[in-house]
Formats: sequence, C-alpha cells, structure tokens
Amino acid sequence: MAQANRRRAGRDGPLLTQRAAIVFLLAALVGIGATVLSALAGNTWPVAVSVGGGVTAPAVLFFHQIID
Repeated sequence: MAQANRRRAGRDGPLLTQRAAIVFLLAALVGIGATVLSALAGNTWPVAVSVGGGVTAPAVLFFHQIID
C-alpha cells in the first residue's frame, strides 16, 4: 500500500504553470529595468536595487490581473 502513493519517475508535473512563469518573468524584467534606469539616473547601487525590488511586487500583481 505504501508504494501506491509514490509518484512514478517521469510523471512529475511542472513546478509552475506557463501563466505563472510568464507573470514572474515579466515582473523580473520590469524589476531589472527599474534597477538599471535608477542606476543610470545617478542613484547608488543599493538604492537602485531597492527600487527594482520595490517595483517587482506590484508588477506581479499587475501582470497577474491582466494576463488571463
């Protein structure tokens, strides 16, 4: 009985759906873009990375809503 609950090799599903992967990819690209633009504007790297990280979470929410 214990063997009936085990998953077979090669039958595991993906960790993320395609929609979730696209949402996270777009959010990461927005965060990287915001970081680069902030650094080019003259901010120090820690501030630029903070800006990029701060933009990533709302980007996830935004792309989650518009991608259906």
